[in-house]
Amino acid sequence: MHFEKIKNKGQARLFKSDYMEMMTKTHPVVIYSIYLPVIGFMLYYGASYKGLSIGWEILLFALGALSWSLFEYIMHRKLFHMIVESPKAQKFVYTMHGVHHEYPRDKERLFMPPVPSLVVATIIFMIMRLSMGWNALAFFPGFLFGYLMYGSMHFAIHAFAPPKMMKALWRNHHLHHYKTDHMGFGVSSTLWDRIFGTMFDLKNEKDDKEKAKELMF
Repeated sequence: MHFEKIKNKGQARLFKSDYMEMMTKTHPVVIYSIYLPVIGFMLYYGASYKGLSIGWEILLFALGALSWSLFEYIMHRKLFHMIVESPKAQKFVYTMHGVHHEYPRDKERLFMPPVPSLVVATIIFMIMRLSMGWNALAFFPGFLFGYLMYGSMHFAIHAFAPPKMMKALWRNHHLHHYKTDHMGFGVSSTLWDRIFGTMFDLKNEKDDKEKAKELMF
């Protein structure tokens, strides 16, 4: 996805319908209010009614969160940045992720909106339930928690200055936006970028302030 100008103000119009347009936006609080109760209920239900021990739930939860970070990396690299030719496919990729690269500071589109998010989450849970039985009641909450951490981190990166201990994460993602989108796919973590060789060399990477200024609108 290449844009002559990256717009740090404003917001794209994706649909003619006001209702459809509204459905493309959300706020972090909305997503938290949906998924935090789901996480709590599943962990409680698994421990109280399906015989999952607390220690086993903690382990599965941690593995679920780790699996999210890999899922996030693969989706970002292979799906969100896939090269397509047809106009319909280009529209789909733009709506799904390209709009964020054109308007990176649009805070209403930093989390997936509730309806598509719930559809995807339901499908993923059904797959996990079929493949791992009731263990999904602890693994899936970890996966959801990973998603919430990813979304929160993504929101913070585009809205706030980085904490001292997390400058590398902030810079890796900013370089993904303002230098090249062929690297720096990790948002909540740089782990998989380091493993798969898509991490920016932050020590030797110089800020091209003039180029960044030319890109911004």
